[in-house]
Amino acid sequence: MTQKTVRLLMPQWQGGNNPNYFFGAELLAWLAPNNDQPLIRVPVHAYDGTPLVNENGTYGRKQLLEQLVAAQHIIDAHKPDRIVMFGGDCLVEQAPFAYLNERYGGDLGLIWIDAHSDLGRIVGYDYGHTLPLGNLLGEGDEEFAKHVKIPLKPENVFIAGLDTPTEQDLEIVQRLEIKTAGSNELLNSTEPLKEWIKSSNIKHLAIHIDLDVLDPKAFRSLLFANPESPYDFSAAGTMEIPQLQSLIKELSKETNVVGLGITEHMPWDAINLKNLLREIPLLNE
Repeated sequence: MTQKTVRLLMPQWQGGNNPNYFFGAELLAWLAPNNDQPLIRVPVHAYDGTPLVNENGTYGRKQLLEQLVAAQHIIDAHKPDRIVMFGGDCLVEQAPFAYLNERYGGDLGLIWIDAHSDLGRIVGYDYGHTLPLGNLLGEGDEEFAKHVKIPLKPENVFIAGLDTPTEQDLEIVQRLEIKTAGSNELLNSTEPLKEWIKSSNIKHLAIHIDLDVLDPKAFRSLLFANPESPYDFSAAGTMEIPQLQSLIKELSKETNVVGLGITEHMPWDAINLKNLLREIPLLNE
């Protein structure tokens, strides 16, 4: 039986409070291989030069909630079996993965490939992209989490690439008994992932890829690789593209992958070239 797959383009930038995520998402969707999967755009408030307001601990809360609901409506209207999400900041993953967990009876497996856990709000950093995994587990931010009808089971979640967990990460991971592995551990062997899939009886799997899991010295289209202002608020990733590619192929052999999200693409050279072209008079006549 053919499975219905849809692609969503959600160029959400408010979760990271960085308008460049908008263009990064559009370019990511353009770079993906062409096939018959329909590409549906989730409406996102474009940046108009107005700074986001911190609303009850989250910048752009109202816009983020509106965009979350818009994504939910689109997904519910199409009722797909599989979803590909091109983001945007990491918070774009909430709607598709919450839907897929419902679609598969609350038994969805989720591998979160990310240099950061995204389990909770970071003190002094009130951005929504720190919350999606917490929201999906029924924790995170209450106003966002209430949009998750069936929270994911902690035993069905694996965080890969978390090389430098914070004390908050460790507390939540230990309390919920979430399995994790760093990039170096998975470089030597993917057995921890295979064992988790078998022990948790994962029949349907969603894969989240925050490109920040990659080493910014090896892949430059990341927030951490800003050529003008290096980002050092949190730890950068250490994985390289061949390892990430191999990891995804291994997972795809082990079980049925029904969800894929790719987020936080920050193509600095393309961004700077786009800004240059915008300033050339002949191109704007």
